[in-house]
Amino acid sequence: MDDATRTEIEAAAFRRLVSHLRQRTDVQNIDLMGLAGFCRNCLSNWYQEAAAERGIELDKGTAREVIYGMPYDRWKEKYQTEATPEQLQRMQESEAKNRAS
Repeated sequence: MDDATRTEIEAAAFRRLVSHLRQRTDVQNIDLMGLAGFCRNCLSNWYQEAAAERGIELDKGTAREVIYGMPYDRWKEKYQTEATPEQLQRMQESEAKNRAS
């Protein structure tokens, strides 16, 4: 597979992931962090960093809007729920695993 085709396929997979996360508003970021070690905010940070590596400056809010499909504050108002003690514990355990690797 040539580099251009690989990049197109990776971009399509990324767009599908973002679309999936936008549709699954029932899945909280803290659940993603606890189970997978990343969340929508991480993804927006990676997007912002990739843009910066290419000389494109994006602020945090713009990068988050790309991932969330709306301003972050609006998403939090509409969809974010209070974290349970269990969710917080899983997230802390996941963060410890991320630091160890």
